[in-house]
Amino acid sequence: MSNHALDSNCITLTRHVLAEQKKCPTATGDLTQLLNSLQTAVKVVSYAVRKAGITQLFGTVGETNVQGEEVKKLDVLANELFINMLKSSFTTCMLVSEENDNIIEVETERQGKYIVCFDPLDGSSNIDCLVSIGSIFAIFKKDEDEPPSIKHEPPSIKHALQSGANVVAAGYALYGAQL
Repeated sequence: MSNHALDSNCITLTRHVLAEQKKCPTATGDLTQLLNSLQTAVKVVSYAVRKAGITQLFGTVGETNVQGEEVKKLDVLANELFINMLKSSFTTCMLVSEENDNIIEVETERQGKYIVCFDPLDGSSNIDCLVSIGSIFAIFKKDEDEPPSIKHEPPSIKHALQSGANVVAAGYALYGAQL
């Protein structure tokens, strides 16, 4: 048996989430699917950040975001990736992105029970400086205890404005500097 520097039996995010899901007999798999979609978006953003110089993704697109910051090419790509992956997971009903002025309602036929708030590329003003950047997200469940008057309404910002105590899951993915 040879000594390997890599752990061939490592715990991946997918492996961990699936193991945790098995512990909950009432789990539907929706949260697992949602976390896998987020993981895919993070992996693609990580790749794009590492290859930004080669693929000419440095620089701005000539717009400003809701915070008044210049929008970078990687911001646009990361936002589109997160939105597309989350919508196609069939687990979300609404998305709130730092890059968008308004909420993003998921089409009715694709809607699930989760709301995801995210900054697809946190610290993007540091992209050109080779400083670490990342993606940040928080997942909420659409409140099932809402009064009947708003329970069946289309998702709106009032559904996302929940206490931090209601966060189902949250995370930050760190992307290192590319050389």
